[in-house]
Amino acid sequence: MAVHHTHAPRLAHRLGAALRHAAVRPAPVAAADPALPAAAARALATARVGLGFVFLWAFLDKALGWGYATPSARSWVDGGSPTKGFLSHVSAGPLQSVFHHMAGQTWADWSFMLGLLGIGLALVGGVALRIAALGGSLLMALMWAAEWPPARHLADGTASGSSNPVADYHLVYALLLIAVAATGAGSTWGAGRRWAELPIVRDHAWLR
Repeated sequence: MAVHHTHAPRLAHRLGAALRHAAVRPAPVAAADPALPAAAARALATARVGLGFVFLWAFLDKALGWGYATPSARSWVDGGSPTKGFLSHVSAGPLQSVFHHMAGQTWADWSFMLGLLGIGLALVGGVALRIAALGGSLLMALMWAAEWPPARHLADGTASGSSNPVADYHLVYALLLIAVAATGAGSTWGAGRRWAELPIVRDHAWLR
């Protein structure tokens, strides 16, 4: 009996310590499917390159006049304005006069075209995705405001033909830009990993 009473406190102390250790010890987590991260990375890389091609095509067609959205006679290299045709015809929304004033301005043409080129190259190359997401989202917001999907009627009273007052393709593109930047989608099928290893990029995370 004496031995039992002597070891009982020690046994209780050890049991309590074991219970406390078990309570704070995290439960084992099952390993994730190794194929899922790779598949997700490839899917995001595909979306990234595809979206980059959209921006690059818009730049090349407006610059060279390939006859799709821009006839050759109105190409940028032949003296045409990439912004005049679109912005001068804005006929809905609270920023109509602002866009009309911007239409055809040299600074607007250069800003628009350099934006298309830079965003497109960044997306296809998988580098500077955060800058591309910021610039691309701003560009999409301005184009959304120019088309003004919430309007049911244009300034002359005709139907606007808007199919959705909020979530049009400009918003979808902006969300996709943010997604590829937030997930570091430039490392797959791109130079994102090497870009991130550059000293200046390591020191300034916003350049990623």
